[in-house]
Amino acid sequence: MARVPLPTPVLTSPIIRRVAWHVRRVAGQLDRRFFVSLTEGIVIVVVLAAILITLLEKPLKVESLFDSFNWGIATVLGAGDSAFVTSPGGRIVSWLLILFGVAMLGMITGALVALVIDFLLKEGQGLGSAGHKDHIIVCGWNSTARDLIDELKGDDYPQKVVVLADLDKNPAGSGVYFVRGDATDAEDLERAGIADASAALVFPVDGSDEADMHSILALMAIDAVAPHVRTVAEVNNPKHEPHFIRASVDELLVTSKVASRLLARSALYPGLSGIITDIVSGGEGSELYRITLPDEYIGQSIDSVATLLRRDHKATLLSVNRGGRAFVNPGTDFVLQAGDDAIVVAEGLGSLAPLQVRDMSSIAPQTAPAIVPTA
Repeated sequence: MARVPLPTPVLTSPIIRRVAWHVRRVAGQLDRRFFVSLTEGIVIVVVLAAILITLLEKPLKVESLFDSFNWGIATVLGAGDSAFVTSPGGRIVSWLLILFGVAMLGMITGALVALVIDFLLKEGQGLGSAGHKDHIIVCGWNSTARDLIDELKGDDYPQKVVVLADLDKNPAGSGVYFVRGDATDAEDLERAGIADASAALVFPVDGSDEADMHSILALMAIDAVAPHVRTVAEVNNPKHEPHFIRASVDELLVTSKVASRLLARSALYPGLSGIITDIVSGGEGSELYRITLPDEYIGQSIDSVATLLRRDHKATLLSVNRGGRAFVNPGTDFVLQAGDDAIVVAEGLGSLAPLQVRDMSSIAPQTAPAIVPTA
């Protein structure tokens, strides 16, 4: 009967990948000499029992000795035939083998239970492996990261999220996999699944310059392990921007610069800060998305594109992106070209159908400054 292969989704399941990682970890820590000694001990005990049974009850032949050995192995495994021995001495040997088999079974069961407990403890302490693919890794933890997690838990974001932080327990709650470690450590990044991630977001643990330096080291580690993964970093000190750029970051968020400019605008134009906050925090009817534009839009003027998006998709055009440059509020003579995409404000993914939200993991960093829906 042909063996039915396991379906691919089962083999790529995060749970299966985590268990496989733990099995490899435990296998690397096992003392092979212990198992060799255990196997040798079982063989010696069964051979001695087989010789005794053959001497007590069977003719002295190689075939009889082999049958006795086979019966001894079956008895140790709990499947021996009780009718194989009939003499009092043979039954005593049989009982001893049964007791020996029970002891071996208890030892194996204890080892399996220990493996399960070790798996659960390691997972609970953040010492496991994520096992996800095309996920987002949050490196470091602060208030910005907490708000980001709350946003990414929305229905519009299909990606799984993994938090990599040097904390005692999962700070993000249920639905987010936690890896305890340091983003500057290649081994911890591998446990977070950096090679299979779609993006890595790096956050400073506090507002100090040292936190920025740690973020730069984390970016360098990510670039060394998985240069294809898109990176985004939050910066404390604007003076450190050149260092982040040299560390090959794909996108920067200078919190202090954004806040100061928003406050200045709000002082001049009352209510502006509330509008901006509502947009970037995903308020009702104001989700930000980066989308591909259909071929029939090519050659249309910017005003025509804005009208079509508003009429057909209930979306407001903010900018057109071309060759890594964002054109915000271009002139009326601006014409859409092949390869352009757009940033829009819309009610949600449903209102954008059949438009497609850009998959930023497939775009070269130098030509695409965005990652995923930025709401």
